[in-house]
Amino acid sequence: MILISPSLLSADFAELGKEVRNVTRAGADLIHFDVMDGHFVPNITFGPMILSAIRKYSNLSFEAHLMIDHPDKYWRQFSDAGANIIGFHIESKINHWQLINDIHRQRKKVCLVVNPPTEINVIKRFLPELDIVLVMTVNPGFGGQKFIASNLKKIEWLNTQRKKNNYSFLIEVDGGINYQTASLVKKAGADIIVAGSFIFGNRNYKKVIKNLKCC
Repeated sequence: MILISPSLLSADFAELGKEVRNVTRAGADLIHFDVMDGHFVPNITFGPMILSAIRKYSNLSFEAHLMIDHPDKYWRQFSDAGANIIGFHIESKINHWQLINDIHRQRKKVCLVVNPPTEINVIKRFLPELDIVLVMTVNPGFGGQKFIASNLKKIEWLNTQRKKNNYSFLIEVDGGINYQTASLVKKAGADIIVAGSFIFGNRNYKKVIKNLKCC
């Protein structure tokens, strides 16, 4: 069964701790914490102090998705705040190998993220060392965008590489998720679905999460 990671980008910011608790009780498997700096993407969201403040509302693993210019400079703050998984972009102008090694040395999981315009094969050399690969199916920065179907080929490619080489990374998908697109990414080989507005825009979190897992 696929794992569901609700994206707090679409939660009620005034009730963030309560929202985390509610989706946890509703059957979520992870919590997706979107970090935006207004430079790497055209929006500003949460910092490590917010993550630290809401960490007590759930025993689930938190994914810190760092959509920022210098993830290598700031990831430790999110790790110390309670993130279990550190996600950063292949598009970031950093030493990716160094950051992967640094995160693993802190016994945290590494998630490498790929934006829609980026060719998926640019991450091929990193695959043996990754815990998760996150395929963005919208352009990062804002919630509620339309699913970009051409990215299904990236998921299929990753699934093929994993089977062919016996890699252990999980495939995660973020953007434009609803029941229809969830079914498509599952068939393509995804293991984790990030859903924001589709979950938080519905009053019955438990029903939506259950249906996303089963559709």
